[in-house]
Amino acid sequence: MTGKFKILFILISLFLIVNYSYGQFIGYPFYKYYSSQDYHGGIQNWKITQSQNGLLYVANNFGLLEFDGTNWNKYSLESGTKCRDVFVDTDGKIYIAAQGDFGYYIPDNLGKLTFVSLADSIAGDKRNFDEAWRVFKKNDQLLFCTFDDIFIFNKSGELLDIVNPETDPDNFFLVNHQLYLNQAGKGLSVMENGEVNQAEFGKFFKNMTISGIIEISNNQLLISTLKNGVFVKTGNSISNWNNQNQSIFQNSNINQMIRLKNGQIAIGTQNEGLFLLDTKGNIKMQLNKGRGIENRTVLSLFEDIQGNLWLGHNNGISSVALNSPFEHVNEQTGLPGTGYDALLLRDTLYLGTNNGLYFKNIQHKNTTFQKVENTTGQVYNIKHLHNSIIMGHHSGTYNIKNGTAKKLADIPGTWTLLDLRKYPKYVLQGNYKGLSLFEKTKNGLVFLHKLEGFEESSRVMEEDEEGNIWMTHGYKGVYKINLSEDLKSVKSEYYGKEKGLPSKVLINVWRLNNQLIFSTESGIYEYDKKKDRFIKSSFLSNHFPENVQIVSFAEDALGNIYFVSTNETGVLEKRTNGNYQKHTAVFNQLRNVLNDDLHNIITLEANKVLFAAKEGFIHFDNAVQKLQEIEYNVIFTKISISNSKEDSIITYGRQMDGQNVSFEQINKDIKIPFKDNSIRIEYSAPYMNGQFQNEYQYWLENNEENYSDWSFRTAKEYTNLTEGDYTFHVRAKNIHGQISNIATYEFTILPPWYRTTWAYGLYIFLALITSVLIFLIFELRYKKKTEIITEEKEKEITRIDSELKTSEQKLEHLKNEKLKSEIKLKNKELATSTMHLINKNSFINSIKTNLNNISKRSKNQEVKHEISRVIHNIDKNISADEDWEHFSIHFDQVHGDFIKRWQKDYPDLSPQEMKLSAYLRMNLSTKEIANLLNISVRGVEIARYRLRKKLELERSDNLQEFILKY
Repeated sequence: MTGKFKILFILISLFLIVNYSYGQFIGYPFYKYYSSQDYHGGIQNWKITQSQNGLLYVANNFGLLEFDGTNWNKYSLESGTKCRDVFVDTDGKIYIAAQGDFGYYIPDNLGKLTFVSLADSIAGDKRNFDEAWRVFKKNDQLLFCTFDDIFIFNKSGELLDIVNPETDPDNFFLVNHQLYLNQAGKGLSVMENGEVNQAEFGKFFKNMTISGIIEISNNQLLISTLKNGVFVKTGNSISNWNNQNQSIFQNSNINQMIRLKNGQIAIGTQNEGLFLLDTKGNIKMQLNKGRGIENRTVLSLFEDIQGNLWLGHNNGISSVALNSPFEHVNEQTGLPGTGYDALLLRDTLYLGTNNGLYFKNIQHKNTTFQKVENTTGQVYNIKHLHNSIIMGHHSGTYNIKNGTAKKLADIPGTWTLLDLRKYPKYVLQGNYKGLSLFEKTKNGLVFLHKLEGFEESSRVMEEDEEGNIWMTHGYKGVYKINLSEDLKSVKSEYYGKEKGLPSKVLINVWRLNNQLIFSTESGIYEYDKKKDRFIKSSFLSNHFPENVQIVSFAEDALGNIYFVSTNETGVLEKRTNGNYQKHTAVFNQLRNVLNDDLHNIITLEANKVLFAAKEGFIHFDNAVQKLQEIEYNVIFTKISISNSKEDSIITYGRQMDGQNVSFEQINKDIKIPFKDNSIRIEYSAPYMNGQFQNEYQYWLENNEENYSDWSFRTAKEYTNLTEGDYTFHVRAKNIHGQISNIATYEFTILPPWYRTTWAYGLYIFLALITSVLIFLIFELRYKKKTEIITEEKEKEITRIDSELKTSEQKLEHLKNEKLKSEIKLKNKELATSTMHLINKNSFINSIKTNLNNISKRSKNQEVKHEISRVIHNIDKNISADEDWEHFSIHFDQVHGDFIKRWQKDYPDLSPQEMKLSAYLRMNLSTKEIANLLNISVRGVEIARYRLRKKLELERSDNLQEFILKY
């Protein structure tokens, strides 16, 4: 090979190396920018670090900044000086280096950070230093580096040594437990055993300002300088790290350099923003003002627990999500508008938005997207067909060549273009008002004609194995379309609810796993040719709910299926066994950013897709490591009494646990007076996913039954709590759906003084005293009343005794008179009743006698017979008169229940004999008795005889006298 060809080959190789060293560039990582107004501090941020519990700390011009994931807090030094460096030890103490001071922050009794100066323990002139620039921990020693001396303290705050370099240092670096010093005019030195000596290779950096030193391998250091580039030290030799990029480094003014967890190197510069490089110095990405970040000056760098890279600017702070598989392709990359469709053809990426079609070579990181001429307006579709790039546009169909668009057909509203399998020489176009046909020719794609027989808007189409074209309409249903033999018209068949679909709206057709799948508003369907209807598809049924609504599908070359549904976005990653593994958590970052007009997912190549977004596109790389579970906590940031005007703070959340700073509640004996029974609890989860907020659930045990719904609120207030013991529980959920550990805070609301234990004791004591007093008062009154009553009773008894005798006599007389009167009255009633009976029976007997006389005189036998029957009835019923019952009642009242007693003692007596006994007791004559009993006088005598026998009376006994005495 000649010399000229060698030189040409080298130049071409260098050109390719420079242009391809960046790798593919599509978009920028997600980021969040915090202005000085956001964090309420100064513009310059010199150092960023993080505590073990996730809190972020920044050394700022106005003091120490703290970020808990929700709020920024500022802690200014009493002198108001600038904070230059910050380091958080494992025990939670926050060490700082500042102008004219250094020391540490620890919480006071309320948990508020308070500064303790260690510099004030230095005696003499050594205390009067200007700047404390760095603070490091080396083993168990703390090194505070000033531009004059290095002060060494132990963890107890005791000064161990003061090291005074011969030449004033400009910067300090702790690498692998060795402290390096950059000294003007001398180069790089190292401190060993309390002495500062020039490093073996130190002279090389004479008159250079070193900005960073990191160890990249054993005995190999990477050293960055402010204006002289980046060097690698291997053994005792020093060389440029990357010759091709050295001039870039020299012109950028490097402020800081750190190594990331993935092995890459991050460099923050004064003029050119941030560089991300591999271990060979090849630039993987550059972020600068307006291109991924908001500020070109990067003073400090820090990678947090979640893998986010924090940038301390000259005016503001940025968080860049380097660990995310997403990149944003938007106006910062030169792409304006909302994303709709894309095409990657070799190294050129075409992106269609509502503003036009744009393109760029993704191998060139220093270029932005360029607009294709004549494409202004809405782009719907971009495809590579017949060795041509064809664009579907609102104003028609275009061929893209050499950065210019040429119209192929003046048919407005080209939705899509379908390369026909059944007719491989033709391309079917779907537009606002039907279908058109294009032919593939040697001169490219040529418009033939509009197809007759179909006038529906045709945005989504796919062709099946038999050549049927399935077109889904947004709100009308599904059409199966077939071209005529002359290819001038089509026949269509409509499919709606009557053909098995759940409805006719929100239906789309997709080609997945080499088959047609139809997504609907209520699940995934497929066409059953034998039944000529749609049925539920079993494909992917294990990964989605039965009634899922998928709005977009895409499949890459590896068979991975990307999807957007109404509830989630994700990827079904295809395994070697043909099964799918579903990933959705990481896609929560896309919430509310995707294009909700026409959802679209575009596959670029294996594992790489674009999601159409409201602002441009979101690039997703499925090959990037999936999200890993990171344990994180919720911390309490402030707990206060909400109805108190002064001294209302209970705690700021942190407290000293021995020598360590703790965010867990140590003192659980928190007593709150009842008058202060309204409490406000503020909390935050330091999960630093910058641009997204965490959600929280809370629960106050003994006041609420269960956790609240998830919300973004970071404070909860409770008012008018009753007395009792309470435990507040809170937990967080980050953007990836990961749940934090639960934080708890216990407190007690004391009862009001009138419901305290001693108050109840006092109430009981007073009640007892009152009861005793009342008892004694009543006892005295009772005794006095008793004496009066006793005296009055004795007088009354005497009076009553004298009157009682008279009263008893009068009462006895009155009783006798009353009894006599009652007996007289009863006898009168009884006599009247008896006379009534006698008169009645006498009257009846006279009637009977007259009837007998009539019967005797009558010769009519029939009359005689009737009279005899009447007489018989009179005889039969005369004794059954109801008057006897009235008589017996009155009789018993007068004669002391004689009839009842008589009947009880002599139960064998007949009713006739009972009546006879009663009449005898009334001392009636035999004739009167005969009339009452309706018998003759002789019959009465016979009845008396029989009664005597039943009474078993002797001959000498007088029957009537016996009855009267009974």
